[in-house]
Amino acid sequence: MSSSLDKLRALTSRLEEKLESKKSEETRNKVETSQVEAPKAETPKAETPKAEVPTVSPKAETVVPAVTVPPVTAAVPVKQKTGKNESFEDVRSNNIERVEALYKKLRIFEKSPDFNNIFMYKAMNLSGIGLKEEDFAEVREGKYIQVIAITYEPDKNGKKKAKNISLGYFGKAETLDSTLKNEIIEFVLRWRYEKAFQNVEHYKDLIARVDVPATTLF
Repeated sequence: MSSSLDKLRALTSRLEEKLESKKSEETRNKVETSQVEAPKAETPKAETPKAEVPTVSPKAETVVPAVTVPPVTAAVPVKQKTGKNESFEDVRSNNIERVEALYKKLRIFEKSPDFNNIFMYKAMNLSGIGLKEEDFAEVREGKYIQVIAITYEPDKNGKKKAKNISLGYFGKAETLDSTLKNEIIEFVLRWRYEKAFQNVEHYKDLIARVDVPATTLF
């Protein structure tokens, strides 16, 4: 059981690191791009020895391939940059697939039938199980385990108020199976990760609409 909890803690840490790395990724890509383009400007100088080939002895012709070395070396950072982008997108894609698998296994579809709308909620909480660092994965005796989605709806005066929606009920904390508990925790954490990523994209788009100097944040 402790091993499963350690994995969930590690998952939380990895997801947070991915979000942080996303913010600085494009800055690194710009640096890599500038490194790639620099050698291209020097290519004409590197190719000048080709004009002297007729006067060089046959043994010296082995030096000619060296002229193409700078472009090949410069291409390496591009492949590395592409690999980073694909890796991040793969992580996000795999995360969503896992959320959907847990959505079915935990029968969340009974309260929220369309998986495509599962991320329309503003937030998601877990009742009866701690998710903070000091009480992570601890069940609260006497409490009922529920996955709760939060949305905002206008009241009769037009003011938006938070509304809790139960997406899953799993009985009392004392009777909760440890495997099921870990799957419930994982579902909430992975949902929050995807939601956080969508929030980052949302604010990135809003910043792009503001008439301000170019920034290296995104």
